[in-house]
Amino acid sequence: MSENIFSTDAVVIGAGPVGLFAVFELGLLDMETHLIDILDAPGGQCAELYPEKPIYDIPGIPVCSGQDLTDKLLEQIQPFKPTFHLGQMAESLIKRENGKWQVTTDIGTVIDATVVVIAAGGGSFVPKKPPLRGLDEYEGSSVFYSVRKMEQFRGKNILIAGGGDSALDWTVNLHPVAKSMALVHRRDEFRAAPDTVNKMRALVDSGGIDLHIAQLKELKGAEGKLQAVSVKGSTGDYNIPCDTLLAFFGLTMKLGPVADFGISLNQNLIPVDTEKFETDVPGIFAIGDINHYPGKLKLILSGFHEAALMSQQAFRYVYPERRLRFQYTTSSSDLQAKLGVS
Repeated sequence: MSENIFSTDAVVIGAGPVGLFAVFELGLLDMETHLIDILDAPGGQCAELYPEKPIYDIPGIPVCSGQDLTDKLLEQIQPFKPTFHLGQMAESLIKRENGKWQVTTDIGTVIDATVVVIAAGGGSFVPKKPPLRGLDEYEGSSVFYSVRKMEQFRGKNILIAGGGDSALDWTVNLHPVAKSMALVHRRDEFRAAPDTVNKMRALVDSGGIDLHIAQLKELKGAEGKLQAVSVKGSTGDYNIPCDTLLAFFGLTMKLGPVADFGISLNQNLIPVDTEKFETDVPGIFAIGDINHYPGKLKLILSGFHEAALMSQQAFRYVYPERRLRFQYTTSSSDLQAKLGVS
């Protein structure tokens, strides 16, 4: 078999927390899994957008970061030895004559699988960028749309733009490591959690950060090195000295090639049943934020539940001749042997 052609039981599109946990549930039922993700590392938006931001609603874990959760999930699925195809996008999906699904990525990787599990979150997340001339010259060196490592911004003169949760969370969290910190928003009202807004205003009152009620107008600098940002306030234009601009104007979700897979869609989401989390195409499942059903909650824990039920039906496709036995990891020596804990 060619080095970029693979055959497996299940292919999971999306290597975020829900996609990773799907590997665990599928593995307990003896199904081999390959994962595809457009990012260059597992973890999805958890690791990409808020790797150091605390998460408080994972059962049994009072607090962890997005990267911590990713690391724990990777450790949990290690016994099942999944194969990752990172930095590539699932571009096409066709049904082969032998009944298997064939997924092809944008770099030519071909994976034949009995079942396909779409765990792609909301699709590909693209930041909404401020309409500033010459913006691309500064991106990645002085202008950023997410914080992957806080240490990257230690000692920087930071200007954060935005009025939502991300903008205010990072204003508060980066303040201790920044040399100077300023926040700019077009009005003196914020869409963030009230507690975070109060923390921000306390920092303003103590002189820890500067708050500007203004709109971004122009970047000042050269060769990718930012020196200041020109803004327009109620009294006119002025410059805010800074060497780093963090722009948090939200994200646009693009479903991408998944929209062309022949699956029914409902406002860019994939309708599923709540027994198997299967789409209207047999053998194709959707779990996590990308699916839709009555009462859906976009929570990681909901995606974990969906992965467990999905795996039960996936087993029936992969092993039609075998009887499915429900077992508990706490009492099954067979499952414990698979996990290497017996």
